[in-house]
Amino acid sequence: MNRTLATLTFATLLAPTLGQAATATAQITDEQYATVLAGPWRAKENSVRDGYRHPEQTLKFFGLQHNQTVIEITPGGGWYSEILAPLLKDHGHYIAALQAPASGEYYQKAAEGLRQKFTADPEHYAKATFVEFDPKAPVLGKPGSADRVLTFRNVHNWVMADDAPQMFAAFFKVLKAGGVLGVVDHRAKDGADLASIKQSGYLPTDYVVKLATDAGFKLEAQSEINANPKDTKDYPGGVWTLPPSLKLGDQDKAKYVAIGESDRLTLRFVKPGK
Repeated sequence: MNRTLATLTFATLLAPTLGQAATATAQITDEQYATVLAGPWRAKENSVRDGYRHPEQTLKFFGLQHNQTVIEITPGGGWYSEILAPLLKDHGHYIAALQAPASGEYYQKAAEGLRQKFTADPEHYAKATFVEFDPKAPVLGKPGSADRVLTFRNVHNWVMADDAPQMFAAFFKVLKAGGVLGVVDHRAKDGADLASIKQSGYLPTDYVVKLATDAGFKLEAQSEINANPKDTKDYPGGVWTLPPSLKLGDQDKAKYVAIGESDRLTLRFVKPGK
């Protein structure tokens, strides 16, 4: 085998089969993840949640590379922003997709807080950008412009507001052919119905898969990275009974802290095509 062919073969073996060609040089190393996860810019109340949210393993599962354009949908207070924006700042592009202020006071405050976070730390966030969207008719950017769309614990909110189908259609439109949609959310017991979703915040895996496949996606893989077998999913305040919300306050707090954060589905979808 000549040197050129050997080099091509080696690069192909290293490339992830996640719907698009990639080279080994685009990979984020374990050392880079370790540096960012230990970064002093991360809020302490966020970093202590790493044991429940497994950010490195989750982002590797979604095929994150440092040269990608990545849209995070409704980042909230910026838990994943603190990780994604620094990882992408030198070679890629992190875009925070914010629900328009008209969506309500919660989303308005979250957007204002995230903008302030980015402005206060240009070293890590100066190259990050924002896009605002109306969940009733969402537009997330130029069609076919993103390599990854990621959303963490948001789908249940769109289901509760009857916005989920149009959101998944927008994800499909903004992604490049071969691009990946990564979804993490609270996982319901098998057989849970739609009415229980709106009360509990937990979503059946097959329901999320249907939302995505109806929009045109193909389910490529699912992972137990964010599973929590201690979660019984039958709490008086729904999923918000558990940390970090602890909706019931001091009532049975030790019990819910011992359970930890919710059992979560982790799904990787691909937009067909090349």
